Amino acid sequence: MSFDRLIEKIAKTQNPTVAGLDPKLDYVPGYIKEKAFAKYGETLKGAAKALLWFNKGLIDALCDIVPAVKPQAAYYEMYGYAGVKTLYKTQEYARKKGMFVITDGKRNDIGSTMEAYAAGHLGKVRVGAEEYEPFLADALTVNGYLGSDCINPVIKVCKQYDKGMFVLAKTSNPSSGELQDLKVGDRTIYEIMGDMCEEWGKELPGKYGYSGVGIVAGATYPEQIEILRKRLPHTFFLIPGYGAQGASAKDISAAFDKNGLGGIVNSSRGIMCAYQKEQCDEKDYAGAARREAIRMRDEIMGYLNGVQI
Repeated sequence: MSFDRLIEKIAKTQNPTVAGLDPKLDYVPGYIKEKAFAKYGETLKGAAKALLWFNKGLIDALCDIVPAVKPQAAYYEMYGYAGVKTLYKTQEYARKKGMFVITDGKRNDIGSTMEAYAAGHLGKVRVGAEEYEPFLADALTVNGYLGSDCINPVIKVCKQYDKGMFVLAKTSNPSSGELQDLKVGDRTIYEIMGDMCEEWGKELPGKYGYSGVGIVAGATYPEQIEILRKRLPHTFFLIPGYGAQGASAKDISAAFDKNGLGGIVNSSRGIMCAYQKEQCDEKDYAGAARREAIRMRDEIMGYLNGVQI
């Protein structure tokens, strides 16, 4: 199962973190942009190439210490077809470096449309006599608030191609409580969604006790993380909100079990823009990202007694 491979990478690196690759041009060092624009012009292609070169430098610096990357599709789609190609090339490069790839697409639809999303991002498509893998993710974020109609097609593809999904449950944004904290009977909506994911996960069992249907649980809501962990013993958490959004390692410590398993913590701007915070030479942006990733790892592991499988 896909998350078994992620858990094994986390155990090998002793690092339950994922680097979010959500690049804006403002994050890219000037010398990279200048090179890309000199070759391709100040065009969508020039911007996309700058993002790709930036990402490759980050992946090179992180691949031996961080088990996974999480490119957010929107930051690539905003540059049109050239940006979508960079998303693919980023996934391809991370996979070659041995990293687990989570596409943050938050896809959400029903029926044949969701089948198409699942095939495109996690599966394969047939063209004539040949099958092709359109994108190269190991897992995809999914919005499950349309119900099982939007989850079942993804489960089917995950079974077929050994992939996983993270379903939005309690998200890290400030207004998430407007809907997710409302109660239906004695349960909040986010608890109901979590319970549904625990049930859906029975279709994708894993050998380390966690299924292939995970949830997104924001680090900015530590009390809710603790509630969800108690309710969902077989559900793996993708935890955004650490660092730039204000959450600390202590805030997310309740997501993990006694073996240090149960979640993976995302940092995007904190890692990508570490060189700006350090105010070091921009040509050392990848080195700064590595230093921040090590600092983050050490801080989180300070609350865990190692990761054991």
